[in-house]
Amino acid sequence: MGAMATAAPELAPPAAGRDPGLDSIRAKVESGERLTLEDGEFLYGTPDIWGLCRVAHSVRTRLHGAVAYYNVNRHLNYTNICALSCKFCEFYRKKDEPGSYTRDMAYVRQEVRKAVEGGATEVHSVGGLHPYLPWEYYPDLVRTIRETAREMGSDLHVKAFTAVEVVHLARIAKVYKGASDPSEAGRAARREGIRWVLSQLKAAGLGSLPGGGAEVFDDRVHDEAYKGKIRSDVWLDVHREAHGLGMNTNATILYGHIEQRRERLVHMDMLRRAQDEALRSGSGSGSFQAIIPLPFFPDGSDLERLPGPAGLENLRTIAVARLMLDNIPHVKAFWIMQTLPMAQLMLRAGADDVDGTVVWYDITKVGGGGTHQEVSAWSLQKAIREAGCEPVERDTLYRRVIRDGRTWRVA
Repeated sequence: MGAMATAAPELAPPAAGRDPGLDSIRAKVESGERLTLEDGEFLYGTPDIWGLCRVAHSVRTRLHGAVAYYNVNRHLNYTNICALSCKFCEFYRKKDEPGSYTRDMAYVRQEVRKAVEGGATEVHSVGGLHPYLPWEYYPDLVRTIRETAREMGSDLHVKAFTAVEVVHLARIAKVYKGASDPSEAGRAARREGIRWVLSQLKAAGLGSLPGGGAEVFDDRVHDEAYKGKIRSDVWLDVHREAHGLGMNTNATILYGHIEQRRERLVHMDMLRRAQDEALRSGSGSGSFQAIIPLPFFPDGSDLERLPGPAGLENLRTIAVARLMLDNIPHVKAFWIMQTLPMAQLMLRAGADDVDGTVVWYDITKVGGGGTHQEVSAWSLQKAIREAGCEPVERDTLYRRVIRDGRTWRVA
């Protein structure tokens, strides 16, 4: 995880268009001074995007040298039936609607066997907020993944359930109290229920939480685009409770829809403050491992009138995230949503991770593609090398993986 001896080569300076205003940003970054929201607004506005990328690249090089991470994983979405109807979402279905599904444990075991046979170190499992599944389904899901993998001799890591799902599980388990109480007592009651759910899931074998469901931490955007979803304070409390139980988590930001750039920056600032809190808790506590900027894809959603972000905006947002989130170690260019060619560019603009082999992903379909979205480990390695970096396979916790075919161990 630390910096490697070999550093990726510097990006060449542009022939023209250099912004001298970036010099003060670079000086702040090199001295370890935290960037302000106003600094972030400057970075979003500078015409010198290549200068911005070079500053972000200098930070990723200081943290990780030339290393770029990938993992061998498999996604398992257990249901797309959801009580919510978020405007940006093409994934959800209502019960009995064409295309709706809920996976039983026989299906789960089958997918886990495929994952282990493919050498996966991680199963990533999320789904919709199913209004009818009982609480017992969810710890059973985690146990089934872990036990099936162990039967095949694999210590497969289970990364599952967004913060939104965790709150839903607390509700159906009838342990989520004080939902309408804005006082500190109400918040404490909510957190107690969240902690109970996470403790039960951890006992069943849950290893960490993904970062989904964060979208953009802003009440205006929340009420217009995904009303009914938990707000930022509850999302952050779920991750605080996970950290308190010693679990690491990720964080996302979904950008390029109805939010403004300032709102993205406020979102990043809220995450880094929460990370400050996690890091102050010391040894034994978990923390945020990675920030994953996710571009909005309008096709098929209620917001399909919007264009979505362009390529340079994606590149800029990765760079800004690397510079603003100074206390989160990894920035992931999630190739499924960024595309692999764009992820290569992002490895030179602040990102140090491209995610994994994936296999099955039906939450977002880039360019109207299908749900079978798989790339081999060899292809990821090749893409990373082409970007001038050193490919390193990691497990979910960013430990190096030593591999012999499908057999693997942590270094």
